[in-house]
Parts: sequence; C-alpha cells; structure tokens
Amino acid sequence: MNVLLFAMIAAAFVLLGIFFYYVPFLMWISAKVSGVHISLIQLFLMRIRKVPPGVITRAMIEAHKAGLKTLTRDELEAHYLAGGHVERVVHALVSASKANIDLTFQMATAIDLAGRDVFQAVQMSVNPKVIDTPPVTAVAKDGIQLIAKARVTVRANIKQLVGGAGEETILARVGEGIVSSIGSSESHKSVLENPDSISKLVLRKGLDAGTAFEILSIDIADIDIGKNIGAVLQMDQAQADKNIAQAKAEERRAMAVATEQEMKAKAQEARAKVIEAETEVPKAMAEAFRSGNLGIMDYYRMKNIEADTSMRDAISKPSPTQNKPIK
Repeated sequence: MNVLLFAMIAAAFVLLGIFFYYVPFLMWISAKVSGVHISLIQLFLMRIRKVPPGVITRAMIEAHKAGLKTLTRDELEAHYLAGGHVERVVHALVSASKANIDLTFQMATAIDLAGRDVFQAVQMSVNPKVIDTPPVTAVAKDGIQLIAKARVTVRANIKQLVGGAGEETILARVGEGIVSSIGSSESHKSVLENPDSISKLVLRKGLDAGTAFEILSIDIADIDIGKNIGAVLQMDQAQADKNIAQAKAEERRAMAVATEQEMKAKAQEARAKVIEAETEVPKAMAEAFRSGNLGIMDYYRMKNIEADTSMRDAISKPSPTQNKPIK
C-alpha cells in the first residue's frame, strides 16, 4: 500500500514537472508583473516550437523596462530561430537608446546574424578602442631604416558593421600609410623631429573607408633607428662589382694560359719540323757527293765553318765557374 502511494506521488510530481515545463506559469506571472503582455498559450507554443520562453520573456521585460515598447514577441522568436543572440541584441538596443545612437532592431539583428558582436559594437561607439599596431619598418630617402609603432583610436561605425572590413584591414592600411610617409621623407632626422607629420599624412588618406570603424586619431608611440640600408646596398653592389671583376680577370688569365699553351705547342711543332729537316741534311749531302755536286774540299770547308761557329758560340757564353766568388 505504501509503495503504491509513493508511486502515485512520484507520478504526480512528474506530471506537474512536465506541466510546468510546457506551461511556464511562473514565467507568465513574472511577465504580467513587469507589464509585458504575453499569454500562457504563447509560452506553451514556444516550447512546441523549441524556442526557450525564458530567453524571449526576459528580453521582452528588459526592452519594456528600457522603454523599447516596439519590440514584439514574433520578431524576437524569428531572430532566435534564425540563429541569432536575442539577449545580446536587446542589450545592444538598450545601450544604443541610452547613448542616443540610431540603431534599429533590423540593423541590430543584421549585425548579429553577420557574426559580429552588436553589443560590443555599441560599447565601442560609446567608448572608443585603442589598437596597437605591430612594428612597421620603413626606409627614408637617405637610406636609414626606421621602425615605428602606432596607436590607432577607433570607434565602431554602426552603419558599416555589415559588410565592412575589420581591424586587420585598419592595421594593414595604417602600416601602409606609415611606410609611404617615411619613404617620402628626405631624411630620417625630419621624421624623428616631427613624428606627428606621419599621423597627419596617414589621417588625410581616409584609411577607414569601407571598414566597420571610424579612425579618430593615429599617434606614433615609438620610433627606433634600424640599419643603414643605403650603406648595406652600396656594400652589396661593391661586392657584386668585385666578384664580376674577379670573374673577368680569371677569364683573361685562362685565355692567356690557353694562348701560351697554344704558342708552346706551335714552337714544339716548329722544333720537330727543324729536327726533321736536319735529318734530311746528311741524305742530301750524300746525294750531292754521289751526283758530283759537292766535293771533298767543299765538305771540309763546311765542317771548318761549323767548328768556327761552335767556337764563337762557346766563347760568347760565360762559363759556369766564371762568376763564382774567389775564396
């Protein structure tokens, strides 16, 4: 009997839980007390449509208390079913209303569905954000490298949040502007003396066009001197010229060696021809003897001339011991 009673009580609690889950009576009372008109049937149908009644009810209560009485339950439900963040949109609308920012529900939901945090965007419109750029390296006309860091103060442009470029584009454009400004300077000293000239030049370019932000100011936080790029380039050019000159000299040396080898080969060929011709002399003399064109006395006179010539050559050449010092 006790088990049956316990089972009946448990079943009653389960039924009551299911009833209050699908018919959020306490939530309906909270809405009524807050002045929000929403029926129990609509709360029940929200459960059927898989829309959390708590999210919609709290959003309607917040909007009603903030004076935004134009928001309807159907609009909030449609935005939730579309994958939006209902609470974030309502927070943004309330903040925009208090800050006198023109933000409609359609614009807020479009920004939210685009993947941006609409509440954070409204906060950034009221309280601008400071973005620190990474170090930007540029070279002035005198060849000196400068490394600059800037701080960009931006605020959200509500009307361009949908389809507008983000922070990365702002940083890229500011970096490009800094490089262009330093690169157009005649000397790095003028940049160091007047860093605000960079900010003024960059701001005049309208870098925030087509972005989701409005640039309020660009301040140069720090400038460091880097390498002397002009000197480095000159050194590299001198080294390249040196290598070219060495290559040309090596080419000329190789050509000279080749020419010398060619001349030696020709000389050896000439000597070989002379030796070959000298071997023909005895044959010619023998033939002259046989034919009677050369007599014995002619032969002796030729030998005497050769001996005399050899003697004269020996006399004209110094002996190896002639130049030795006397001990």
